[in-house]
Amino acid sequence: MDKSNFKENTRYTITWRSPDGKLRPANIYVYKMFESAMIARMTDKSGFLYKIAYDDVTKIVMETAVAQENQFSIPSAVLDEKVWKDRTMMERYSSSPHMGK
Repeated sequence: MDKSNFKENTRYTITWRSPDGKLRPANIYVYKMFESAMIARMTDKSGFLYKIAYDDVTKIVMETAVAQENQFSIPSAVLDEKVWKDRTMMERYSSSPHMGK
């Protein structure tokens, strides 16, 4: 896969190669896209953000656009590429004003 297969503020069900080398299913919400990787939250796990390389995604099973009022927000400084240079994971709570959080 490459950057053109993904969009920001979109939910995906994917198959990806996890850091331990195994293919795993995942439900993700894409916050930010860089040239070689994206920052996404695993929606079926805890509040961790992950840096996922496009090459690690082997299959997109489902894609769902998220309406503007339901989009999760995180400060842009947290999603800055410099912050993620040497990082692959970060714990961060995100919220949606529409959901009352």
